[in-house]
Amino acid sequence: MTDIVGKLWGFCHTLRHDGIDYGDYIEQLTYLLFLKMIEEKGAEIPSEYAWAVLREKSGTDLTEHYVDTLRALGKEKNMLGDIYSGAISRFSNPVNLKRLVNLIDEIEWTGLNIDVKAAAYEGLLEKSASEGKKGAGQYFTPRILIQSIVRCTKPDPCKSNDFTIHDPASGTGGFLVCAYEWLMEKTKGGLDRDEAKRIMNSTYSGTELVPRPRRMALMNLYLHGIQANIYLGDAIYEPKRAGLYDCIMTNPPFGTKGANQAPNRDDFTVSTSNKQLNFVQHVMSILKPGGRAAIVVPDNVLFADQAGEVFKILTEDCDLHTVLRLPNGTFTPYSPGTKTNVIFLTKGYQTENVWVYDARTNVPRITKKDRPLTPEHFAEFETCYGPKPNSSPKRDPNDSKENRWRSFTINEVKDHDFKIDSLKWLRDESLDDANDLPEPEELATDAMVELEGAMEELNAIILLLENSLPGESYYSPDISK
Repeated sequence: MTDIVGKLWGFCHTLRHDGIDYGDYIEQLTYLLFLKMIEEKGAEIPSEYAWAVLREKSGTDLTEHYVDTLRALGKEKNMLGDIYSGAISRFSNPVNLKRLVNLIDEIEWTGLNIDVKAAAYEGLLEKSASEGKKGAGQYFTPRILIQSIVRCTKPDPCKSNDFTIHDPASGTGGFLVCAYEWLMEKTKGGLDRDEAKRIMNSTYSGTELVPRPRRMALMNLYLHGIQANIYLGDAIYEPKRAGLYDCIMTNPPFGTKGANQAPNRDDFTVSTSNKQLNFVQHVMSILKPGGRAAIVVPDNVLFADQAGEVFKILTEDCDLHTVLRLPNGTFTPYSPGTKTNVIFLTKGYQTENVWVYDARTNVPRITKKDRPLTPEHFAEFETCYGPKPNSSPKRDPNDSKENRWRSFTINEVKDHDFKIDSLKWLRDESLDDANDLPEPEELATDAMVELEGAMEELNAIILLLENSLPGESYYSPDISK
């Protein structure tokens, strides 16, 4: 796969001279790659727009036929039409299009025994991120982390006929695909026909704000035979749509972009412009009673100004039974300095104890080449988590050989003002060694998080002043700029 990604990326540089940027190239690649793969899988498609027809074209006939193919597939009355809806060709030079078609045609993609389209897409995103392309990894969650979360939450739609799995920030569909792969491994593919039809057609759903990753999610799920509903829209600022879910797994986007005002939601108890805190409130709102969730959140969500208010309510309405503190560099190379966690909760039960697993302190930083993320980083955590998707009463701190697993009572959490980030007990040995201080990028990221938090507090104060004295006018510049 590395060689294939290298070859595809090398061609990307050529296409830049044809006016096709990195993002457009990756999108065009997915259109063509998907068309090749559905033909390999024998999916039904109008014969005149099949891959076999496209690859025989050349010159202007090729570019015109490619435009016609995208337009025709976008008009199909099924999920295929949803995938290609609005798809536009970016090729003006038929030689470049022909070369990419040939590159794709020489490989049997579905025979590589991996999620090749996702792997190719993620590999190209990594290349883009390593060359400083802003925002390249905003839709990416490491597959190893997703698989670990899925093994813990056990999203099993065989448990009931109306079991639903949802991701309100679905990106390219990684959580939904891995949930389905986990089910296939668990059942050895032995679902009866009616059960398989129900699961494939009415179990998996998501919401995604940006059209490009949504399209990727639909492609990913379609190749697995899943007819998923991935709604194109804003999960936070749009009114809540009908439906509650049994299992939610999600990695909301990091950062503060677009989070300049509190959403007008009656189902949100705490009014805040913090995007990640709003995602936490959103997940609580759309979970069924007894439903479970796993949410990837940056550190600032656990200590931000209004974090205590949100987590106070969360611990009253849900069992916040587990927090996983992720290793530094987990999101390398996309957001290498961002410190992140996973919170696991069950709705409808008050929190009595919060178990924290610290997979970060005194763990060597994750790097792309020398120390990549592996399943071993989460193996002990999964053992500590236990066999049940919700908190097990038989959890034992001795299950961690290095004292990384500890329980905090709700009273201890309350003593820390519900700031979950403060539940720490391991001494960071790197701080004792001046030669082993955190990387400059990590220090800079920490400083940015602190500044963002301070700006949120100042903006809240300005808003309070504006609303406190009717008739008075205050100059309130946007200090986030």
